[in-house]
Amino acid sequence: MAKELVSGRLTLSVFGSGDARRLRVAAPTAEDLQAFDGTAAEAAGGAVLEGPLSPANAAAVRANVPWLQPKPVGLHTSAGVGDRLGRATPGHVRAFQTYGGGMVPVFAQQSAREMDRLERTPQEVLDSATFGAVQGGWDRQVGADADHLKSTHDIDRCLAAGFTSFTLDAGDTVNAVPAGYAGELAGVPWGALEDDEASLLRRYSGDVQDPVLRVSEPELRRAAHKYGDAVAYTVAMYRHLMANASYEVEVEIAVDETDDPTTIAEHVYLATELKRLGVNWNGFAPRYVGGFEKGVEYIGPTDVFAASLREHFAVASALGPYKISLHSGSDKFSIYGLAAEATGGMLHLKTSGTSYLEAVQLAAEFSPSLFREIYDVSREAYAGSRASYTVSADLDRTPLSRDVADADLVDLVMRSDSRQILHVGYGAVLMLQDENGTRRLDDELHALLDAEPERYAQALETYIGRHLEPMRPVV
Repeated sequence: MAKELVSGRLTLSVFGSGDARRLRVAAPTAEDLQAFDGTAAEAAGGAVLEGPLSPANAAAVRANVPWLQPKPVGLHTSAGVGDRLGRATPGHVRAFQTYGGGMVPVFAQQSAREMDRLERTPQEVLDSATFGAVQGGWDRQVGADADHLKSTHDIDRCLAAGFTSFTLDAGDTVNAVPAGYAGELAGVPWGALEDDEASLLRRYSGDVQDPVLRVSEPELRRAAHKYGDAVAYTVAMYRHLMANASYEVEVEIAVDETDDPTTIAEHVYLATELKRLGVNWNGFAPRYVGGFEKGVEYIGPTDVFAASLREHFAVASALGPYKISLHSGSDKFSIYGLAAEATGGMLHLKTSGTSYLEAVQLAAEFSPSLFREIYDVSREAYAGSRASYTVSADLDRTPLSRDVADADLVDLVMRSDSRQILHVGYGAVLMLQDENGTRRLDDELHALLDAEPERYAQALETYIGRHLEPMRPVV
């Protein structure tokens, strides 16, 4: 039986399966339904409309159900859960309902990279999350994160769709610090930074009472060399966003997808310079110590990570406050509790490919032939797919699908190497076309999820719940 949401005079639900799902809205009178697209009929106690899961109806839902209109999340503990297949939100809702009490969910979260790879528009991502939240019966605030944006074009199309959180990714502009670096700053974009070398050095030369904010001249020079371009790039992106946003938005700064960890001094430099140039932000994702690879546990000593995170949070508290964000956060079960403790809950977690992997695992359980094709395509595409992700899987450590018994296929989803290969292979799998131009594997995987919606929702509730529960605020 479909769950129902009540908002004012309206009772809303999503019924049916897969692409045949429909929106049902009941109200005391037909006039109450005028904002919705569909066929209205008289019913006991009023009128009922049934209509498509269309952009117009998604907009009408958000206009008439205030909590489903995304809003900035602020400093609340929160988590973003990406959905590459457009079927995961009901399961995400269950995970937050069961395990994420006190946390704000971001159901609509997808990077520009993923949207482009899957040929999804920001509007499709947001609308899918809206209808999924109705289907799951979600009755509290939501956010919407336009993740890892690298161009003003990406900003504009996500603004047009109604996203409220904008993750500005400066990773491509972070410069490597060469061995034997002597402190030269000739390459720093002083004009874009509205600054000069002498002024920079003076700003950090005074008596700083807080020891976490003290930056030595050698540290400052390294930070400016490494992150000067990133500051300039972020400022330009931020100013474009704020000049074009017609509603309230919030910003996260991301430099996590880089090779070298962000030191505490570099964090101080980034935050100080961004503040000087008028940037206001809500979250920060540094490149942490240790390994944050896709789809696998944290790599490295967890006590070292926790100590570093406490220092990053001290900077965020002193120069913000703003939240610390854990990107590539899937499957890092050893650190969620540590991160929540180190930040006092001022923390945001991002997962993306995990929900796709749960769908792939269902294929391993219920459709071995489909799983083998997904696995084979992912292996064949790995050399190209891995280029834009941090992974260390080795094809030579993974078996051919024909050498694995049906009963052992699920194990391939959980082994580190094959899991990472499946994680980053989604684009090759979901966009693969046959001779008729049909995305056959995409269609077959959707058909499986539509045939097993309860299995998928339960799998997501349990697995995403393992991520949320250690972070849940204490009330």
